[in-house]
Amino acid sequence: MAENDGGAAAAKPAMIPPEEALRMVLGAARRLPPVAVPLHDALGKVLAEDVRAPDPLPPYPASVKDGYAVVASDGPGEYPVITESRAGNDGVGVTVTPGTVAYVTTGGPIPDGADAVVQVEDTELVKGSLTDQKRVKVLVQTSKGVDIRPVGCDIERDYIVLTAGERIGPSEVGLLATVGVTNVKVYPYPTVAVLSTGDELVDSRTKCLNRGQIRDSNRAMLVAAAVQQQCKVLDLGIARDDKEEIERSIQSALSSGVDILLTSGGVSMGDKDFVKPLLEKQGKVYFSKVCMKPGKPLTFAEITANTAESRMSKRILAFGLPGNPVSCVVCFNLFVVPAIRYLAGWANPDLLRIQVRLKQSIKTDPVRIEYHRAVIRWLANDGSGSPGFVAESTGHQVSSRLLSMKSANAFLVLPATGSVIPAGTSVPAIAVSDLSVCTPSKSPLLPDSVPVVQVTSSHATVADGHLEATYRVAILTVSDTVASGAGPDRSGPRAVTVVDSSSERLGGARVAATAVVPDEVAKIKDILQRWADIDKMDLILTLGGTGFTPRDVTPEATKELIEKETPGLLYVMMQESLKVTPFAVLSRAAAGIRGSSLIINMPGNPNAVAECMEALLPALKHALKQIKGDKREKHPRHVPHAQAVPVDTWERSYKSASGSEMERGCSCSH
Repeated sequence: MAENDGGAAAAKPAMIPPEEALRMVLGAARRLPPVAVPLHDALGKVLAEDVRAPDPLPPYPASVKDGYAVVASDGPGEYPVITESRAGNDGVGVTVTPGTVAYVTTGGPIPDGADAVVQVEDTELVKGSLTDQKRVKVLVQTSKGVDIRPVGCDIERDYIVLTAGERIGPSEVGLLATVGVTNVKVYPYPTVAVLSTGDELVDSRTKCLNRGQIRDSNRAMLVAAAVQQQCKVLDLGIARDDKEEIERSIQSALSSGVDILLTSGGVSMGDKDFVKPLLEKQGKVYFSKVCMKPGKPLTFAEITANTAESRMSKRILAFGLPGNPVSCVVCFNLFVVPAIRYLAGWANPDLLRIQVRLKQSIKTDPVRIEYHRAVIRWLANDGSGSPGFVAESTGHQVSSRLLSMKSANAFLVLPATGSVIPAGTSVPAIAVSDLSVCTPSKSPLLPDSVPVVQVTSSHATVADGHLEATYRVAILTVSDTVASGAGPDRSGPRAVTVVDSSSERLGGARVAATAVVPDEVAKIKDILQRWADIDKMDLILTLGGTGFTPRDVTPEATKELIEKETPGLLYVMMQESLKVTPFAVLSRAAAGIRGSSLIINMPGNPNAVAECMEALLPALKHALKQIKGDKREKHPRHVPHAQAVPVDTWERSYKSASGSEMERGCSCSH
């Protein structure tokens, strides 16, 4: 044991960023010495040396197909079959001369003298031969070298088939077997010791808990996690919150030759949190607090110790993991897994990072970066009109709630802003398990699994972590191209931007849902009906499918649903569009009211969407209030009827005809 007097001084009492913490961990790590293992034990390990081919592949000219080895210059005709070359030594010692052929199978050696292969499909067996020798009719002209694999065409002699640093998968095992390698020099995976600390902990097999007791979940979880990383594991059991007992357990791990020591609990600020001071006593502590959520009380130390088997010193990486189960496993994934990979020779030990879109809004922490547990899935439409990953939170994220890790395959990396990140926003995520394995969503899907992504506006207010708004808007892109993934959705995002930027002018409206469907009446109707009847959207905008082509059916789907038509809105959009193009007259858009929802068909062109929305904005806020039954909003110059000066119809007509100035009356409904 080498005690480091400067260990305590090296520790940083202040919280450090997780990126800096990981740099320290990998900076202290050293690759383990290479070992030779049998081929069947090499899977998943990293090669420590180059592997060369001792001989070429194929080692002989081989046939690409089942057929007949021929002399190419002979051409079509009838020839005797003098031998068969299937495998092994077949055909050895026989030479194909002009006027003869040999039958060969795929991969079989080409007999001497032959310089091409004619596939079976281009030949006919000759029946009724006067001799016992088989004869065949070649039907096509071939050329030299056709359907023959020359010596070494796949792998040349002395070619480097695998280089040091490559990770061995099933294909690499096959390559090693191909070149005759039975023992492989690789970097081994580390041996990991796992210790739980805490007076409250009892073995997980305990049936009845006494007051103040909980079953030890961390140790079982860490052992499983280390085994999943192909590590050998030393289970040190449970140590009480006693300094001497914990020290004996740590000493036992250090003398047993482990490469990594994992403890859980005892790293916070309590009077019985002994792990950190004991690690300081044994070696150098790099940090003891990380500015992250969960996992702030994480301690990392480097210890130099002598093993029981050898007098040589050994560097051991020690992680004092938090006691809360979620904090414990999050820290294991973010810091221990990269350390394991580095020791095992990985060139890039970092976890896979991807971009995902949020399925729901998430409130961020104001101080610490949060690693939010989530289930991510690949969808044909991630809400932007293109394929991508969509992330669904696992729910309540308190660090003691291990259920938040259930089925989680990624951590969302959320910045410390203290604000709400709207649904539909693209955020970075760290994959912590197989992305193809995840529990199906419990959310009811639309017919034919039309993906709907909730998108919230930054103009909305926050209440209990959820966003609320006066009016909820849904945007439906109708396009075969976008729905099939053959092209991006440009209209939908543009409409979302227009609505968001006009939220105040629309009385506090926000986009609550978006979707993409193909140009099919049934699918358009299904989602419009759901949004109007079930989700009670205030405003539904459809984009595209309003022209003259056979697939333009959005108006037909809309007209089957609306209960009241609103031709004035269509007139305004038409007038605005005609300023840009005379082809606007070809629009067959429909608009109307269903229940308490206003449905408007808009063009599919992104610029046209913005133009139409701008034209409708002065009236939309008033229209939405009227649909809700609120008639109080009037034109700014409106004078209530009770306060108006009585004027009979004849007098109004007379003054109008005679040119007398008169204020325009209110055109709204009363």
